[in-house]
Amino acid sequence: MDFFADISQIQITEQKFKESEVMAIKIEMLRCFATVAQTGNLAEAATRLYKTQSAVSMTLKQLEENLGQRLFESDRKNRLTPLGEQVFELAQNQLRQFDDTIKAIEAAIKSPKGLIRIASIPSVAGLVFPKATQALTRQNPGLRVELRDTDTQQVIDAMLRGQADIGIVSGSHKLNGIRQAHLFSDPFGLICSPEHPLARQKYDPTIQEVAAAGFVNNNLCSSIQTPEFQAATAESLISMHNTMSLIAMVRTNNWVTVLPQTVAQFMSHDLIFRRIKGLSDQRQVSLLLRERTPYLQFAEEFWAFLLGFDWSKA
Repeated sequence: MDFFADISQIQITEQKFKESEVMAIKIEMLRCFATVAQTGNLAEAATRLYKTQSAVSMTLKQLEENLGQRLFESDRKNRLTPLGEQVFELAQNQLRQFDDTIKAIEAAIKSPKGLIRIASIPSVAGLVFPKATQALTRQNPGLRVELRDTDTQQVIDAMLRGQADIGIVSGSHKLNGIRQAHLFSDPFGLICSPEHPLARQKYDPTIQEVAAAGFVNNNLCSSIQTPEFQAATAESLISMHNTMSLIAMVRTNNWVTVLPQTVAQFMSHDLIFRRIKGLSDQRQVSLLLRERTPYLQFAEEFWAFLLGFDWSKA
């Protein structure tokens, strides 16, 4: 499989390549290069690739000859050149996309009666996936369903790359070829241990109290527009991007964070959610549907189910 058939699609300048007519970069060349770049030596890369070191070395040489420049600063292969760093990033992206495409093809072959791929933010996935999946498979015996829970940006990436048919995300996003609908809104509030002082006080905590109580920032906080909140939490020294790590911090009773209410309900029963005085922001949750999908019928059914779901009872 030829790679970079259209050089204009990448950001590396054309001067760094030979003429496109003689380009013969194969996907396995990129896999070989990426593996060597990850391991930092030929021996380990050869073991991972089930190849001999000489075969790996020859493949790298062919790739560098096609590019017309070195990818590693020395024969030790433990440090990339500036071009090598750029090619490494591009190669990783292309390999992920290629491998996902192969998996999708294999799944389609194994799914003669249909396949639907769903990507969602974790909090909503936990609320609705069990009921929605049961309803969809009951109506369509033999239908294969693939579910993945991940953050909003990765859901969007999966939709745009054709790796998901249905997506559920935080916020509103205008995407070409993607249908969007509002699902529900839920308020932001304090998440803390039941033993934390802010959990035990009688009145709702203020924004200033939350910010001063060991506040841990997280990705969803960036969607809160209240100026007072942004100002009070701007100096937070700790940010967590992984939900499980965030919850582990808060469970220690030394830290607090701010999350939407449905996230709090999904994550843990040994944490509490409290409204914050002066904070009225709500998270918007949106439903996405990829309009060019091979199994549009099933995507439409799932879409209809989610739009008719009673989120207040969830």
